[in-house]
Amino acid sequence: AGPVLRALIAAGLNTGCRAGELLALRARDFDPRSNSLLIADSKGGKPRRVPLTEEGVALFERLTAGMSEDQSLFLRADGSPWYRVALVRAMRAVCAAAKVRPAATFHTLRHTYASHLVQAGVPLIFVAEALGHSDARMVTKHYSHLAPSHVADAIRGALPKFGRAPQDNVSDVRSRKTRRR
Repeated sequence: AGPVLRALIAAGLNTGCRAGELLALRARDFDPRSNSLLIADSKGGKPRRVPLTEEGVALFERLTAGMSEDQSLFLRADGSPWYRVALVRAMRAVCAAAKVRPAATFHTLRHTYASHLVQAGVPLIFVAEALGHSDARMVTKHYSHLAPSHVADAIRGALPKFGRAPQDNVSDVRSRKTRRR
């Protein structure tokens, strides 16, 4: 992948933004004072700020260095704007070259971002806000199974051991059935 696509993929992983949101970014949308990115025109129709990690800040500092405020952050190597089909083809090509199967889409980066946040214990409502959802329903539906289970942890930590040793004459019925075939 060329450096432009690499930077776009890094931005997707660091922000969870949709491809269209990133492609619409101008240099002025990065705010190094608040370590955030302004998504002025989101799918939900309301602007939002996406907080950036140190790595995200460093990425956007590199991307915006020497740019005027209204310059597009992400243009193709030839200076033309990205369009949906070009991005799809570029993602397919890099996945094929890297032998990634099934091929990842740009939207996969958004799922990766959300999955990592949920697995780290970030409250679902915060993940929803970062993704630009109006409430946590979609995040709950798609990612709640990844959240650390405080209920399960509490039960496993509090329930005593009952001291029964497993019996050696017990076997798994499923494994006997497969041996008979």
